[in-house]
Amino acid sequence: MELRQLEHFLAVARHGSFTGAAREVHVVQSALSSSVRKLEAELGAQLFERTTRRVLLTEAGRALVPMAHRIAADVIAARGEVSAVAGLSRGHVAIGTIQALTDVDLPGALGAFQRRYPGVRIRVRQGLVPDLMSSVDSGELDLAYVAFDGPLADGLVGFAEWRQELVLLCHPEHRLSGRRRVRLAELDGEAFVEFSGSGLQELVARRFADAGIRRDPVCEATNMPLLIELVAAGLGVSIVPAQVAERTGLPHARIEQPGLARSIYLAGRQPEPVNPAARALLQHLVG
Repeated sequence: MELRQLEHFLAVARHGSFTGAAREVHVVQSALSSSVRKLEAELGAQLFERTTRRVLLTEAGRALVPMAHRIAADVIAARGEVSAVAGLSRGHVAIGTIQALTDVDLPGALGAFQRRYPGVRIRVRQGLVPDLMSSVDSGELDLAYVAFDGPLADGLVGFAEWRQELVLLCHPEHRLSGRRRVRLAELDGEAFVEFSGSGLQELVARRFADAGIRRDPVCEATNMPLLIELVAAGLGVSIVPAQVAERTGLPHARIEQPGLARSIYLAGRQPEPVNPAARALLQHLVG
């Protein structure tokens, strides 16, 4: 059952004539008659009594009229909703991010996006990389900023990439506080404040193990502000993104031999998001 068929049926019902109905919907009478006959065949019932003087609704036709009005109105409303979403006068978009996102002013970018598309609702989630990846894969998130010690994970599409340098953060009275650069081997046996459960912690643990260097994890933090406070209180050193360290006011040093860095990706699950709001946000973020 097509909207066009229902519109033709209702026009005939209003006019009691195929001629008048054809003029209203701007089609030739033969096409309108064919459309109504197809609708009758689909429903398995005759909708009109066709006499030489007038076209009258049958009992089935009278039963269909209110339903046809509702269906036609619903279809027209649905088309309007889809057009509104496609035109971005309304819609929803969900984006995820790691805590230590430093190369992008995400709040500023999202604020500018909302001013441009005030009808689009934006949902932001901060989380760990495995959770963000799973949510992108399931469709719960349209886009996400994720971090990897190497290439982007299989199953994700990368739209942009940044390199994030990692540095040593320490208390002002720490033995390395006056240094601009430190070798990784100089951190052997140091007390560490860990970023619990994060990809950053996994990267640091792996690099230290590969180099045969011991760490003494004295405490863990589940968020970056707490980690910084623990370092500032002198509980231990930590490794954080360089831009995070610069904002803390605490001593920090570049790590060498080897250096530490990771890649930040803006990722999605397919080359072009199906959601129009997500397409627009992606263009806003990378364009």
